[in-house]
Amino acid sequence: MGWMGDGLNDASDAGSGLWVRGVDYMAGWRVARAAADQVNLALLATEFEPSQLRAVASTDDAGRGVVRLVGAPGAAVRLAGLLAGLVDRDGGAL
Repeated sequence: MGWMGDGLNDASDAGSGLWVRGVDYMAGWRVARAAADQVNLALLATEFEPSQLRAVASTDDAGRGVVRLVGAPGAAVRLAGLLAGLVDRDGGAL
């Protein structure tokens, strides 16, 4: 599956690993997938390789959408540096 594949395998990544009857996990996952796609496009624009760092759609136990960043520690450190560079000396975003 490609990095922007449907990610359906990640929809079952609830904390307990068990699905609760009647909880609409797919609705939460769809919202998370749209957000993950936006994050992945931004990561591509900043030259992160999907094999090194990507956003993954998932849900929590209550069916709410969750976006997780997964990847190599070095890529996460690089992203942290880029984000830190967006903050001015007073701690506010530029």
